[in-house]
Amino acid sequence: MTAKIGIGVIGVGSISEFHLKPYNNHPDVEIIGVCDLNAERAQTVAKQYEAAIPYTDYQELLNNPDIDAVSICTWNNSHAEISIAALQAGKHVLVEKPLCRTVEEAQQVQAAVQATGKLLQVGFVRRYDSNAQMLHQFSEQGDFGNIYYAKASYIRRLGNPGGWFSDSNRSGGGPLIDIGVHAIDLCWYLMGRPEPLSVSGNTYYELGNRANVEHLSRYQAADYDATQNDVEDMANAMIRFKNGASLIVDVSFSLHAKQNEGMIKLYGTKGGFEVDPAVHITTEKYNTVLNIEPQTDHKDFQFEQAFDNEIKHFIDCIQTGKQPLSPVEDGVQMMRMLTAIYESAKLGKEVLL
Repeated sequence: MTAKIGIGVIGVGSISEFHLKPYNNHPDVEIIGVCDLNAERAQTVAKQYEAAIPYTDYQELLNNPDIDAVSICTWNNSHAEISIAALQAGKHVLVEKPLCRTVEEAQQVQAAVQATGKLLQVGFVRRYDSNAQMLHQFSEQGDFGNIYYAKASYIRRLGNPGGWFSDSNRSGGGPLIDIGVHAIDLCWYLMGRPEPLSVSGNTYYELGNRANVEHLSRYQAADYDATQNDVEDMANAMIRFKNGASLIVDVSFSLHAKQNEGMIKLYGTKGGFEVDPAVHITTEKYNTVLNIEPQTDHKDFQFEQAFDNEIKHFIDCIQTGKQPLSPVEDGVQMMRMLTAIYESAKLGKEVLL
């Protein structure tokens, strides 16, 4: 029998659950350690996963020779630092999105990947959804022709989590870098990852966290503080690509909207398709427009299943040596687009990439 892959999870807040469970269920994996600045939380999570060792210092976890790979589920401001340290310690890395906060940090992580030869997978979990993979396969086979336009919208009417999410020093931004990254990345991936040319963006800081609103519940971070909020309420942008394609996106934590909305649509020369709110394909055959509903287990995004697929892919890449579906290069390119949107909004003009 081959030895199991030893895993460490750094940061055991809410998102870590979607890493820990798939690792725990994987026959080739053993969770060796978990780490969190909150010692009590680290100890509690460690007890849930049998022999896992609790740490409060990620360097101590990285010094454990039984750990082969780590998931990094910490605040965005520590993603680059911990990723680089893990790579240099000889560990493979799965880092939650976004890769980091700046292009400079992203390039430093990429340099560490190249220097160490270790694997780094960026947690663009939307790529790993089964419907997204199906549509990507169709697109790669040319079924939609040249995809020249995409639009995405993720609107939360009352969805500012507060805490570190609303502290730009730790998060790097608001809804754009938190949920916009998913929308932009999935569109970009399904478009064939074209080279970005320019960005025109806007950000708005009008409503704040709206802690005054009653009679309507919403998720709040564990460190929620109503007095701390310096991130945008919403952002919108148009991204132009060198191949002539374009992407329009808008996202919000807070907006006077009737309801929450999620929409992703792409259009090509031979057909178009929708990913959210439900998978759908439109095309033509024999001079007739066809609306097609693929027969799949689920029409919409399956959150836990996508994380399970993501973790399985990470382990498979470690075992086989193949490159991940979401490599560090894509993380760098995504940071170029995200930071350009913020820069464009600040300058009030289009930014060339």
